[in-house]
Amino acid sequence: MLDPLGTSGLVVVDKPKWLTSHDVVARLRKAFHTRSVGHAGTLDPMATGVLVVGVERGTKFLAHLVAATKSYTATIRLGVSTETDDTEGEPIAAADPADVAALDLAAVDAAAEEFRGTFDQVPAKYSALKIGGRSAHELLRRGREVDLPARRVTISRLELSDARPGDGVVDVDAEVSCSTGTYIRALARDLGNRLGVGGHLTALRRTSVGAFGLDDAIPLAELEEAERPRLSLSIDEALTRCYPTLEITEEEGDMLATGKWLEPRGVKGTRAAVTPSGRAVALVKESGKRLASTFVARPVTLMKPSGKNGRK
Repeated sequence: MLDPLGTSGLVVVDKPKWLTSHDVVARLRKAFHTRSVGHAGTLDPMATGVLVVGVERGTKFLAHLVAATKSYTATIRLGVSTETDDTEGEPIAAADPADVAALDLAAVDAAAEEFRGTFDQVPAKYSALKIGGRSAHELLRRGREVDLPARRVTISRLELSDARPGDGVVDVDAEVSCSTGTYIRALARDLGNRLGVGGHLTALRRTSVGAFGLDDAIPLAELEEAERPRLSLSIDEALTRCYPTLEITEEEGDMLATGKWLEPRGVKGTRAAVTPSGRAVALVKESGKRLASTFVARPVTLMKPSGKNGRK
């Protein structure tokens, strides 16, 4: 018997450069022949790397996806500021070449110490952040002024290497691990300002999002060219990758699938409830005298064969 949720899960895409996250979603809708596709966390058009995408029931799981930490490799160009804090924008200021030439890796690394740990960061103005229902970059391109408030971010790892001098600039490679909501473009901008020469991002590659890394990632072209594109993780694999598991019986799995709760077991935090047959039925959390679901991956209404692929 075919699994009605056999086409549901996550695709970890290795996003190519100069495509928006929405572009990737649009292409995967065609590749997987479904409108039910969404992404978890925007990746800038100039960036490449890990973009987590939900397909079918996997789109519902995206809201529960734990991705507290993201990692990147980046190249920061010191000596020139741009309107977008990356190479997409026009240059708006250039430093004195003598000041830039005086920089070495040790000086840059010393300035970077200010951005290691937890601090308040003003996001890049040209961003997808919403102001009154419209994205900041849309308002700026319409000539509106945008004032984004600083927000608390954490950079747990910031390693700099290979400072390469150029024509009035210095390019520095960086490896960054940070909290969700951190802008690497803003880091490049702020590091350049801290050194008094300005800066912007010239390359960015996301290497991991939470539990998902480049080893999981599939090139977008491969997914588009495949006759039957594959998921990176089934809905069952997605839940058990992101959460510790809790073993339940098949009968208890059927109860969770119908929205019922189980007797408490003294467990802490959210767990993926998994039956002996390997079904990850739901995410559950204990509250008071109940072990109740916070997300039902396999609701009984979707598991009954009805219509195309068993879905109503």
